Amino acid sequence: MNADMTNAQHGDPTLAVHIPVGSVSLDGELLVPSAAEGIVLFAHTGGPLGPRLRLLAQLLRKAGLGTLLFELITPLEARADAGHLRFNIGLLTQRLVSVAHWLGEEDEARHQRLGFFGAGTGAGAALVAAADLGKTIGAVVSSGGRPDLAGNALLRLKCPTLLIVGERDDEAVELNEEAYGMLDCEKELRLIRGATHSFEETGALEEVARLTAEWFLEHLHLSSGARFRH
Repeated sequence: MNADMTNAQHGDPTLAVHIPVGSVSLDGELLVPSAAEGIVLFAHTGGPLGPRLRLLAQLLRKAGLGTLLFELITPLEARADAGHLRFNIGLLTQRLVSVAHWLGEEDEARHQRLGFFGAGTGAGAALVAAADLGKTIGAVVSSGGRPDLAGNALLRLKCPTLLIVGERDDEAVELNEEAYGMLDCEKELRLIRGATHSFEETGALEEVARLTAEWFLEHLHLSSGARFRH
């Protein structure tokens, strides 16, 4: 599977990517620092890539991780759908699996392990996709996510899984605690003190980034398993 890749500027590791998935093309940004310890795919369903998501990705890259930022729902679909596709976990999972396969074929990822980072409904898709892909995914992080949307796929998930929730996001805390109880793998549930759903409080997003980076750096190194294979 091929994709159109363009350097953002000479010498910059940013690659604009256009990933064909079924009848649509998903636009994104691939950044892989030299000596990266793995690549994190962001399962994003919340519309255009915003500054907070970009900041989180930047902090992960500073920690030594590559990132693939992309939207699982195209702008055209988002305008026409009024938000319903965000809850179509089957479609989102299928697309995320396809993106993982695509990335596994690219030179930038050929010797890297892959991890999934999901927020909101994207976390549900990330967990199901990781369960479907098995050992080819090294770790998953759900941040302020809806792991409950993964359903019984939580029982099949084998890769290390970290659930992060704002301490003051009562509904999400309950949903994540229930999902945590279903997981039969290496797992952690971390509450960000004083934080609400969007982690907008001072220092909250940085704490999410720290926990996320530590989790992926621990579990995506090559000695933890084989790189992505088809």
